[in-house]
Amino acid sequence: MELKTFILASFLILCSCHTAIVKEYAIIPQPVQIEYKTGTINLKRKPGIAFPADLYNEAKLLQSYLDSDFSMQAELKEGEKKATITLQLDPTVLPEQQEGYLLDASSKFITIRANSPAGVLNGIQTLRQIIKEEEGHFVVQKAIITDYPSFSWRAFMLDEGRYFKGKEVVFDLLDNMSELKMNVFHWGLTNDQGWRIEIKKYPELTKTGAYRDSSEINNFNSNLFDGKMHGGFYTQDEIKEIIDYATQRHIMIVPEINMPGHSSAAIASYPWLGTSGKQIKVPAKFGVMYDVLNVANPQVMQFLEDVIDEVIALFPSPVFHIGGDEVRYNQWNESSFVQAYMKNNNLKTPAELQVFFTNEMSNLLASKNRRMMGWNEITGARLHEYQTEKDAEDNVQLAEGTIVHFWKGDPNLIKETIEKGYEVVNSYHNYTYIDYSYERISLEKAYEFNPVPEGLTKEQEMLVLGLGCQMWGEFIPTVESMNLKIYPRIAAYAETGWTAADRKNYEHFRIALDHFL
Repeated sequence: MELKTFILASFLILCSCHTAIVKEYAIIPQPVQIEYKTGTINLKRKPGIAFPADLYNEAKLLQSYLDSDFSMQAELKEGEKKATITLQLDPTVLPEQQEGYLLDASSKFITIRANSPAGVLNGIQTLRQIIKEEEGHFVVQKAIITDYPSFSWRAFMLDEGRYFKGKEVVFDLLDNMSELKMNVFHWGLTNDQGWRIEIKKYPELTKTGAYRDSSEINNFNSNLFDGKMHGGFYTQDEIKEIIDYATQRHIMIVPEINMPGHSSAAIASYPWLGTSGKQIKVPAKFGVMYDVLNVANPQVMQFLEDVIDEVIALFPSPVFHIGGDEVRYNQWNESSFVQAYMKNNNLKTPAELQVFFTNEMSNLLASKNRRMMGWNEITGARLHEYQTEKDAEDNVQLAEGTIVHFWKGDPNLIKETIEKGYEVVNSYHNYTYIDYSYERISLEKAYEFNPVPEGLTKEQEMLVLGLGCQMWGEFIPTVESMNLKIYPRIAAYAETGWTAADRKNYEHFRIALDHFL
């Protein structure tokens, strides 16, 4: 070849390399690093999936996703080292990041490597988003992705105490959470308006407490009711089925059993649980009820231990949520029995009694190898206008090791709680309550939420485990009305939990969201 021809050919090759089109990914949540390469990988209609035995669950999920998303009929190749898609466990991959992964699509094949099955599944969820159809076949833009989460706690909460939804709805939510790499399903199973979990020692909880004769409609304090019976509950077998489904997707389910407030459904089932001892109905009205558990009664404390025993026998989660929010103190103030109990234990205010009770629950759970979590009223702080009493005094301190779930009050309370050494999940209602309208919490506002308050040291920032977004159920009687609230905001919370604040970009997120939906 003449030198002139050689130089011209080389120049054309060089130009073609520099002008090659790289189609950037649209991924939610945005990964830590993407190193794009030239070209694409063509995927066959029947790609092979190579995997070790320890990743059979993840391989099966990938096979099902390829079928449902792209109508690919993938072939599983257990024990083989190479295929179109290879899944690998490697303890040297991002060893400090249990949910991290490397996705290498830089050659003819795709490899997903991680130090844990959860990391592999996160890589699989990313792969689902980067497969694109072009001219009748599927391709993947070549790249290497390095990825891991910013926070360890990325939660979605479903309140079923108000409206029972059923396991198929929960399955769908778990699938969507997994796709968005959310890893905690916070499940509100009891509230004033309904008890949703079978407790075999106390059958009246579901026979009576799982049903109400009507439901308030439109808004709080409307005093308008639909006149329709509503109810339902999960059997323990159904609970096990849902837990198994979540476990396959590496989602931890944290049960919430409300105490000492939001317990009217339990009190309606067994009136001796209440401070007044009077028979009540399961409330049809939403909001904060007056009836609270009589925490001074040993029989009530035994009831709670019995319930806890049955719940933790079902849920492998190391964390147990006791609620603890919105306790009205009227009945405790009016009860001579409770007042005598407070005096005997040197408790000066109802807030101190609540912290004292909370610590008893914390110690009980610790004895059963569980860690207690509760809404931030458990610190003894006064958060509500109906609480005229003082905060808990310093002589009654919340038990060490408690996870404080912040939802209400001056944001400085988060910092104060962290400064005392407690770990925190930030679910500040003005940013994370999905039952709020889009006018109150827009998609952009949800995306802008930062769980870490300003003014913390690096060590203190480590005490912020992450965030939760909450689907409170008072006015979502149907799945359709619920989904309108959840989607697309859940995607914003997913990216906030996964992607570091300095890498977030709302405009990029909106573009990715258009591809994701």
